[in-house]
Amino acid sequence: MLFNTFSRARRAALLALALSLGSTVAHADIKDYEFQLVAKEMKKGDGIVAVRLLRKSDGKPVPEAIIFATRLDMQPDGMEAMKTSIEPMPSTEPGVYRFKVNLTMEGGWRLSLGAKIQGEADTLESRLILKALP
Repeated sequence: MLFNTFSRARRAALLALALSLGSTVAHADIKDYEFQLVAKEMKKGDGIVAVRLLRKSDGKPVPEAIIFATRLDMQPDGMEAMKTSIEPMPSTEPGVYRFKVNLTMEGGWRLSLGAKIQGEADTLESRLILKALP
């Protein structure tokens, strides 16, 4: 009987400890992350667009996000139907994501990204504006 009571008390204490530890872990909100263009301007034609994914609270890069949606179009110049190819490229810097693009015209281009960040349930969606120069 004494062993059974001790066992229940120990299980209750372990459960309480586990619950208290679980509640102290702070998860960031998806709004605490943002993409930033490394360069806001580039020459018209083939090139590489790089974006940095940062945690806003401390400015640290966020590596290993999964970018699953990409689109590059000329919405800033009123030509949303004018889109171009975009292809993921390897990166050598943590938290920097690179894409091979072909900016077929001079003007404003909108880069739309969708990403999943480890530990976050929601999806980060971002729209960045870059300019293609002659």
